Amino acid sequence: MTIPSPNVVVKTTTATWRDYFMLTKPKVISLLLFTTITAMFMAQRGTPNLWLLLIVFVGGYLSAGASGVLNMVIDYDIDQRMKRTSKRPTASGLISRQNALIFGLVLTVISYLMLGLGANWLTANLSMAGLLTYVFVYTLWLKRNTWHNIVIGGAAGCFPPLVGWAAVTGDLNLFAWYLFAIIFFWTPVHFWALALMIKDDYAEVGIPMLPVVHGDRATVTQIGIYTIFTLVISWMPLLLGEVSWIYGLSSLVLGLLLGLRSVQLYRAIDRKRSVALYLYSMLYLALLFLAMAIDRMILA
Repeated sequence: MTIPSPNVVVKTTTATWRDYFMLTKPKVISLLLFTTITAMFMAQRGTPNLWLLLIVFVGGYLSAGASGVLNMVIDYDIDQRMKRTSKRPTASGLISRQNALIFGLVLTVISYLMLGLGANWLTANLSMAGLLTYVFVYTLWLKRNTWHNIVIGGAAGCFPPLVGWAAVTGDLNLFAWYLFAIIFFWTPVHFWALALMIKDDYAEVGIPMLPVVHGDRATVTQIGIYTIFTLVISWMPLLLGEVSWIYGLSSLVLGLLLGLRSVQLYRAIDRKRSVALYLYSMLYLALLFLAMAIDRMILA
């Protein structure tokens, strides 16, 4: 047994609240929460009750955060081997899987009760459906087994606007489901652009993302197809008369830029263009939902 010298400082690392906060994937959650909150303004056609807004914001964050925590518990083995994820608290060993699991389950229960009691049980159930889809359908079933993982499993990220809408109205209508559909068709465009950037990492750990299984050209072709789907579905609320020229003009400009980024990537597949599409796709969705909310508030 080696006894440390009195002059040697022995450092110990203990997880802090910041480390547990990082388990919730705050950067990923920000866009999900934005679609939740803007959907509330759309449903209200104005400013929702501020107390309800706070309940949904916090409850929605805890629910999405819980799914992120449980994802890290399940994927700790591949996270350890990927450069992008190797410093996550579970992958690095800073937080044990057991403690992370308990944390994730506690967040799940708190978020469900908060949304159910503070808003309504449809809101809570929709939030839980998104969590279960992400954990069981995407992470446990599809992610390691098929390149369709992000197409089907990506539905988990489509629930936030339904949560926001249901919190205000207590039900769901066709317009709310179009919000779901916009994100559903947008997700492959966004995520496959990321997958092109880090395909070597996915290949190394055996995750069958589309670029790994079928190559770059097939991936950008699929990105182009889903870009078209996204642009078409984004116009449906306008055709239904749920929004007007403010959203229509915004959707046209934002869509043309999304299409341009996709075409540029198709013509020359490289990291620079993949990054450009990946980053713009996030801005596209945020501004699209913002335009829709402003439109319904101004022209209510």
